[in-house]
Amino acid sequence: MGSAARRAQGSRPRAGQVEARGIATSAARALAVAALLAVVTLAGACGSGADGQVVRDQLIVATTTSLNDSGLLEDVVLPAFETVAPGVTVKVVAVGSGEAIAMGERGEADVLLVHSPADEERFIAEGHGTLRLPFAYNSFVIVGPPGDPAGVRAAASAADAFAAIAGRRAAFVSRGDESGTHKKELAIWETAGVEPDGDWYLVTGQGMGESLRVASEKRAYALTDLGTFLSQAASLDLEPLFTRSDDLRNVYDIVIVNQDRFPAVNAAAAEQLAQWLVSAEGQERIGAYGVREYGEPLFRPFATSLGAY
Repeated sequence: MGSAARRAQGSRPRAGQVEARGIATSAARALAVAALLAVVTLAGACGSGADGQVVRDQLIVATTTSLNDSGLLEDVVLPAFETVAPGVTVKVVAVGSGEAIAMGERGEADVLLVHSPADEERFIAEGHGTLRLPFAYNSFVIVGPPGDPAGVRAAASAADAFAAIAGRRAAFVSRGDESGTHKKELAIWETAGVEPDGDWYLVTGQGMGESLRVASEKRAYALTDLGTFLSQAASLDLEPLFTRSDDLRNVYDIVIVNQDRFPAVNAAAAEQLAQWLVSAEGQERIGAYGVREYGEPLFRPFATSLGAY
């Protein structure tokens, strides 16, 4: 099932001083979110909790590495959840979204924090999950070496940027791990009409943080989420080169695994985590994270979208 940790490891650089902005929340939409969670709570109550298989003092969270590497879980979510559910120990398994969703399909996690919309829709449609709620977003960004030898900054779209990289056979680092970021990358290559191959296309099979380190060492381009890049930028010899394309929005969802299908799922604790993430407090904390240190938020609150991706 992979390694699990209560806290992410590693330090992040600090820079800049900017006041956090307040987050306005729609009361009507907040009530709608609460109603959705209430329905799921009732469903979970009549599920398998009574048969004794649920470990109620443990919550297994399968999460994309970008949320983990950015520090959002370690610095914001887990400390807050301790106050909401003080008797619950959280085990974080940081993998790509593809593997996180696969864990959910096997009943090996209670809740997923992922950013792979098509896979999430299929997960819910096939009955593996009971609820999917957006809680944050940021942008994917194409980063690369200083000097930008492929001319990515001048591109009109993400697909044009990828075509320029391939045309120059400039080094490009891919995660290659079926994560949400990897699938976004593949979609951009397809739009560009390029099938990446050759010694210029480097596949790490690793998470976002490690892939960025490889890109920095190899003076290569890469596609990354903005949060992970900003949190590690001080240790990388990479620059953000392209962020303007509308199709680079990167939405993160919380997905509760179906307790009726997998009796050991701790649906009650999963619902508590979901409730906090979409609450006014949770959204404000998410929107403020990174502003003081990096000059802009690593993630922006998105619960009020109610799935309007």
